[in-house]
Amino acid sequence: MLKAAIKTMRPKQWAKNVFVLVALVFDRQLTQPDSVLHTIAGAFIFSLFASVVYIINDIADVEADRQHPTKRNRPIAAGTLPVPAAWGLAALLLFVAAPAAYWLSPSFALITFAYLTLNLTYSKWLKHIVLLDIIVLASFYVIRIAAGVALIHVERFSPWLYIFTTFLALLIGTGKRRAELAELAGNTNAHRRVLDGYTIQFLDQIITLAAGMTIITYSLYSFSAPNLPANHAMMFTIPFIIYSILRYQYLLQVKDVGGAPEDVVLSDRPLQTAVVLYALAVLLIFYLF
Repeated sequence: MLKAAIKTMRPKQWAKNVFVLVALVFDRQLTQPDSVLHTIAGAFIFSLFASVVYIINDIADVEADRQHPTKRNRPIAAGTLPVPAAWGLAALLLFVAAPAAYWLSPSFALITFAYLTLNLTYSKWLKHIVLLDIIVLASFYVIRIAAGVALIHVERFSPWLYIFTTFLALLIGTGKRRAELAELAGNTNAHRRVLDGYTIQFLDQIITLAAGMTIITYSLYSFSAPNLPANHAMMFTIPFIIYSILRYQYLLQVKDVGGAPEDVVLSDRPLQTAVVLYALAVLLIFYLF
């Protein structure tokens, strides 16, 4: 049961919470130990809140998951984690995470509860509304950045990063819907009825739009944000962004790889390489020049 409980918490999906670190890195506070410790602790606490969401969603969707080709293997749907035990696990995580979040920052605690509330509202109603479902999905990533901003005293964080993240998250969320639609083919109503409102062609158009706007907004950030090096060295990171976006589109639209974004990133070596090189370039530009 312990193994099933850990699996239900989905620690692999905690990789999404790297967005909590954005403010720390792009506000150039990696050399400040207090900011680093606060942000890492915040990312972990945010992950616990995310696990509460996953558990409650799995409880609510247990019957639908049992009809899904892959979700039926989730512990609650498979019966390896009983529903009462799952409720107990969610309560325990919330009991630990809530006071810890407030202790770090009242603003951070407010944002985490807003994230929790929006997620539950999304799972109950919003995920069934065409277009609004992927927009709300995108907002979860922006909320993660806002949570990171609330953890430290931000001095040079650019609003352009919020806009860039919005379009990047829209790309990721639409890609996830596309992968679900392709996987379930003609049996969409049996699993996620909102998919009946989409077509592959329509989602591809949104993906193309979001990909282009992601590259444009990042490019604008790289030479117009006030906190960047005066020599515009940040523009040298644009090719890594372009390649990563195009690679993600290639995986979605040519290779039909998709679903959870963390699975895509963790399974594709060229995309991993581009992300690592981008991170190294940012650190080099921000902290050595």
